[in-house]
Amino acid sequence: MILNIIDWILVAALGLPVLYLFVFALFSMRRPDDDYPPARRRLRFVTLIPAYKADAVVVRTAQAALRQDYPADLHRVVVIADRLRPATLDALRRRPVEIVEVHFENSSKAKALTFAADTLGAGAADAVTILDADNLVPEHYIARLNDVFDSGVEAMQAHRTAKNRDTDTAVIDAASEEINNSIFRRGHVALGLSSALIGSGMAFRYDWFYANIRRCITAGEDKELEALLLRQRIYIGYLDSLEVLDEKVQAEGAYYDQRRRWIAAQFYALAAAVRQLPGAILAGNADYCDKLVQWCLPPRMLLLGLVPLWTLLMTALDPAGSVKWWVTLLLLAFALAFALPDAQTDARLGRALRRLPVLFLLTVRNMFRLRGTKERFIHTSHTGAGDPAPQNRPEP
Repeated sequence: MILNIIDWILVAALGLPVLYLFVFALFSMRRPDDDYPPARRRLRFVTLIPAYKADAVVVRTAQAALRQDYPADLHRVVVIADRLRPATLDALRRRPVEIVEVHFENSSKAKALTFAADTLGAGAADAVTILDADNLVPEHYIARLNDVFDSGVEAMQAHRTAKNRDTDTAVIDAASEEINNSIFRRGHVALGLSSALIGSGMAFRYDWFYANIRRCITAGEDKELEALLLRQRIYIGYLDSLEVLDEKVQAEGAYYDQRRRWIAAQFYALAAAVRQLPGAILAGNADYCDKLVQWCLPPRMLLLGLVPLWTLLMTALDPAGSVKWWVTLLLLAFALAFALPDAQTDARLGRALRRLPVLFLLTVRNMFRLRGTKERFIHTSHTGAGDPAPQNRPEP
């Protein structure tokens, strides 16, 4: 009887999340419709780049943000410099970049973005896009976003993808990123729901961003922005064909810190947003309800470890009762197969999978170390991995 009770508890805790992932992974296989008509006018853009101790990468990111097929007088690039070295600041000042220096006792991305918005002021632009200090964008990045926002879109997430797969951890991190893109962005949009935000490569109507960014107070500002948008019934689109390159973590320690920050952000976002659930249900706000369900999902690394382990245990203890778990395991395998792009399924991934047990144990440890992470920024170091070699071409 005790075994049966535990078994059905785990069906709810693990089986239902697997079914959720499978459904959206299946619909992610639809070709995304992200073609927007050419813009009738050119909007004013500002690109914000929060840079906390990002000396190794921020200059290259600023260069890519500047090098756009878009009128320079309609696009401002602002680096929010938090504890950058003097040499890095000098390198940035030699380029047409605006620098906003900040000094916080406890740094966070939300604080940096709020300070920049207050410095720029209301009406500084028509649209804002946010990049991490290690991101690289293509030359048509702002032009594509201009088409999007001229069409009346108010919030958009671009396709963030890996620029490096140079270690086993980076390969797994890159694969996880693409699975998230498929399930929580492309699959959701295919079913008429909003895309999830991811912290960078995202863009908003500037007046909305200016009015709402100061309401973000935790280290999970992207989750807070999502909740604000969905409560206001603002749809978040997804531009699958517009790629933003992002540096993937290379070491297990960095993976541990990054996932700890992400899990904590999801937990605190759920705790803050769940109070709005009854009103969202009564108002028929399906987007908001789905977001709360999404934030209830256990980390995928836990599913990859616990579902196979429990399936084998139930097979030994209760073969008849294990059938549902073999179905669950099969659905999980299909969900990952549907969601993972063919380009990621290579020999590198096969070799990297040997690190899954270690990453699973790190994830389990993270679940017990969330205390004190609500407002404290857990920094992920950057190395510039995957950055292209410098080119001998004039700076814009």
